[in-house]
Order: sequence, then C-alpha cells, then structure tokens
Amino acid sequence: MKEKIQELSSKIYNDVVGYRQHIHANPELSFKEYQTSLFIKEKLTAWGIEFKEMANTGVVGLIRGELPSDQIIALRADMDALPIHETNDKPYKSKNEGVMHACGHDVHSSSLLGTAYILNELKAEFGGTIKLVFQPAEEILPGGASIMIKEGVLENPKPHAMLGQHVMPLIETGKVGFRSGIYMASTDELYVTVHGKGGHGAQPHQNIDPVLITAHIIVALQQIVSRNADPRLPSVLSFGKVNANGATNIIPNEVKLEGTFRTLNEEWRKEAHRLMKKMAEGIAESMGGSCDFNIMHGYPFLINEEKLTENAVVYAQDYLGKENVIDLDIWMAAEDFAYYSQVTAACFYRLGTGNVAKGTTYSVHTPNFDIDEDALKTSTGLMAYLALKQLGN
Repeated sequence: MKEKIQELSSKIYNDVVGYRQHIHANPELSFKEYQTSLFIKEKLTAWGIEFKEMANTGVVGLIRGELPSDQIIALRADMDALPIHETNDKPYKSKNEGVMHACGHDVHSSSLLGTAYILNELKAEFGGTIKLVFQPAEEILPGGASIMIKEGVLENPKPHAMLGQHVMPLIETGKVGFRSGIYMASTDELYVTVHGKGGHGAQPHQNIDPVLITAHIIVALQQIVSRNADPRLPSVLSFGKVNANGATNIIPNEVKLEGTFRTLNEEWRKEAHRLMKKMAEGIAESMGGSCDFNIMHGYPFLINEEKLTENAVVYAQDYLGKENVIDLDIWMAAEDFAYYSQVTAACFYRLGTGNVAKGTTYSVHTPNFDIDEDALKTSTGLMAYLALKQLGN
C-alpha cells in the first residue's frame, strides 16, 4: 500500500503544484472563498467523490472504502487568505490586490485535493470512510471550524479522529514535525477604550490625560503575566495597536488600545481575563478617567491526542524515514483546528517547506512568504498514508 501511495503521489504531483499555484494566484479572504470552493468542488466532481457544502463556502467530501470497516477519519484543510500585499515576483503571484496566501492555506487545500485523488484511486483496497474537510475562515474569529462543527461536520458520519497539517518554513522541506499533548495556545483579542478629558497640552492640570492612563495600563497589565501566572505555564500578553489621535499639543478625549492574550490553560485564561479587566478599570478610575475593557474570546488551546499522535509519528517515520520526522516544541500561535481537538481525537502536525537555497524560509504572515513546492511531494502521500494506517489498513 505504501508503494502504491508513493506512485500515485508522484503521478499527481505536477497537478497538485498546478492546483497550488492556481489557488495562490486567486486568493480570497475569510468567508469569501467562493472561487476556491468552486475549484475544489470541480475537482471532486471530476473524480466522482461525493460532497456537500457547509458554512457557506466550506466543502465536505466523502470517500468510502470498499472493504468492510466502520472506522471513520476526517482530514482537514483551510482555504482562506490574508489581507496582505504580496511582494513575491512569481508567475503565480496574487492577482487580487491586497490579498495573499501568506499562511500556506493554498498548500493545505491543494495537498488535500491530491490526497483525495490518491485515496479515491485506492478505495477498492481499504476499509473505512474518509471525510475531506475543506474549511473556510481560519484566519478570523469566530473561525470557520467552530461554524462547521455547529453545522454538523463531525456527524453523519462521525469520525473517530481528525488529522490536519500546516506549513512550517522553519522546517526543512521533506521533513515533518509532531508534538503530542498540548501544542498551540488559546487566543483572545483585547479591545480597550480609555476615556479622559481632552484639552491643550500646555494645560495638563485642566485635563484628564487618557494617554498617560493608557501608558500606566499597558505597563501594569504585564504584571498579570509576570506576577499572577504560574511561571511554568506559558502566557503571552501583547499590545500591537495604540490610537490616541491627538497631536503634539492636543490631549485627546480617549485612547483606543488593541492586543492579544494567549495561554495554554482554560482556568488561568478565565482568571487572567478577570484580573486584566479589574486592573485596567481600577487604574483608569484612580487617575480620574474610565475604561471599557472588552475581550473577544477566540480559539481554545490545541491538544494533540496522545495515542493518535504517537501512532502518527510511527507511521510518518515508516513513510518518510525516522530522520525526516522531528519533535516540536509548544507554539504560542493559535489555530482554529483547536476547536476540533476539543471535541474529537485530533492530530495537527507541521509540514516542512523551508529551503534556504530557494529563499522559502520567510515566516508566515509576511508579504514575501513562499514555499518550496517539493514539499507537495511529501504532503499528499503522507496524509493519505496516515489516514489509511489510522483506519487500520
């Protein structure tokens, strides 16, 4: 079976590269992946793979093995792009101004198409059902995964496990990475408005300065992480946007502050929310102003089920060789695949796409991000092999 998968992976490779370049050149933002969805449906239709639509632009396909088995596994790929202007000068550069596949979702979707082709070609030789989940809107809250779960993506039929892969330019092409247990952080967006009393900068005694209040709040909130969090528990609090909109001699009436909070424990997450809100409001009040502290709850932490992941590591070593399977550390970024991991056994692993000679080591979410397309030789066949092995074939 491994040899057959490898042969089919080689056969479909050039097509998968074409799929990836087409999707990359035609990126679409979250919840607007209409043409991407249509492209995927056209391929599934051509191969005779049944599918249904979910979450508006999402596509869920089914491949039923023809041998007896009641095992079911789901494979997930996200489809949306980011509001970033691409600076790469490639034939497949984004045609949509200000929109770019800077996080590799074009790779995920094209790879899952290649995997679908392989599995469909082999359906007479395995038992079990494979659910193909092409998911919209990973990049913005509330996340397409949460919507697809609400619409029943994990029902009828109900998978016993779910696999997902994500590009990683820090890992060399040809290699993959796994981590068992808690892997990625929860994420919350913080939106703070500090109210004061504006006026002339030369008369601060007549004003209530929201800029100064905001500065105290930013510094003081770091205490939540440094003095309230268990030092053994990773936590990140970062503010990336401060908008006072005053001038050199104008104190504004209010300041808007935006940031993110991430951690790996749900109880501490809730407690941190309470402490941040209490501290910010208290500081503002003590300095004569007021503060609206709003928290937009984002994705939960992502946990890779231990047995499923341990098996996946063994299968990946068998398919790629032990030297090409590495261990991962905790990653404080967030992923809405975490929603799946909270309700079913899940394994989310990393696909190496980095190649120094080809210049594909730029980080995701940057305007010059790109991949070494040799990674597509790994992505399609490996996921097909993991799926069949997890089904017991």
